[in-house]
Amino acid sequence: MASGIDPLASSAVNVTNTGVDLTQPVVAAGLLSTPSLPESSSAIPATEERFTKTIRVLHVVNGEHFAGAERVQSHLGRCLPKYGVRADFACVKPGRFADAVDGAESKWGVAHRLPMQHRFDLSVVKRIAQTARTGGYDLLHAHTPRTAMITAIVARMTKLPWVYHVHSPAARDSCKRMVNSINAWIERRSLNSCDHLITVSESLRNDCILAGYHPTRVTVVHNGVPAICYDRSETPRPGGRWVLGMVALMRPRKGLEVAIDALSRLRAVDHDVILRCIGPFETEEYRHDINRQIADLKLGDRIEQVGFQSDVPLALSKLDAMLLPSLYGEGLPMVVLEAMAAGLPVVATAVEGTPEAIRDGIDGLLAEPASATDLAFKIEHMVTGKFDWNACAKSARVRHAESFSDWAMSRGVANIYRKVILNH
Repeated sequence: MASGIDPLASSAVNVTNTGVDLTQPVVAAGLLSTPSLPESSSAIPATEERFTKTIRVLHVVNGEHFAGAERVQSHLGRCLPKYGVRADFACVKPGRFADAVDGAESKWGVAHRLPMQHRFDLSVVKRIAQTARTGGYDLLHAHTPRTAMITAIVARMTKLPWVYHVHSPAARDSCKRMVNSINAWIERRSLNSCDHLITVSESLRNDCILAGYHPTRVTVVHNGVPAICYDRSETPRPGGRWVLGMVALMRPRKGLEVAIDALSRLRAVDHDVILRCIGPFETEEYRHDINRQIADLKLGDRIEQVGFQSDVPLALSKLDAMLLPSLYGEGLPMVVLEAMAAGLPVVATAVEGTPEAIRDGIDGLLAEPASATDLAFKIEHMVTGKFDWNACAKSARVRHAESFSDWAMSRGVANIYRKVILNH
């Protein structure tokens, strides 16, 4: 789910969203200003009618990056007020996300900076509990194994209900088996007291149920993003130069090595394909490993490393297709949804939640994970015109508007909050 660019940039674009007038400037970090809801959305479920005051939710987050999970958090902070919910954030590893909350021109929450000194620093518990009490919060919402551990204790101290957002499978979130095992154990122990689990895909919901959580305690709320689509000056031409973009926090599970190998295969058969790597590297060691691979394959003229970008939709508008060759660990990648909203075809691997968004051959193309040969084959279908770029772009935008908008996500989360509070 992670993405390496931050939507915190002001710019005006043409935007669309089924039933909602979003033809407004993007403000405060590339996030849409709050439009009026359509008349068709005015009907309020019974659980909402029983709430006459705004629900206050304290999200307990890491906060050092602005990747996929943080994008979810920012969209919730911005959209939830339309559904009677105010969201703030307790950041236990304050960094880029905390800075984004503080710097947003259109305020969508408060960042409480409550840093932990290390993974098991429980001194933060009292500070978060005090923040929850003095802030009058009604519910806690955790997003990572680290914050689940903290939130479980805070919930016991404050008697507040809490929910947990499953963004990716903890047991296979990275290539570090020991870290995965520790995180999965922490998550499992912490969730014993959790009131409800929100998963971003059916795949993750099935994982949770197989792990022993009762189906009534686990609800899917698909990730959602704003319908931002810049006008394109031109569309790619079969047989011409194609610029594919990989937007991510670059780390081993994203499959960048596989993408580079696929690019080498495409060059060998004279396809003019450029890979633009958009986003930071998780570590300098990994960056060095990738640069060594690029040098060994003599692909220096085919790889562009542009680093962190401040406007996701603008970066996507300069690509001919989006590439996400993840090996594992994807709940429902935000950048895939952002590409769909932008009318940009996606070539991705059929990993976990990704096929719930991309229908192979309709909204994009799906390759087998860890197979440079299959990935190159799918890209070749795109760049040679065997796959209809324009039909895909149109289908992707329609599918986003119907199923993966930021408003649909926020409404689903708000309804879970109400049910949890009523049942607590």
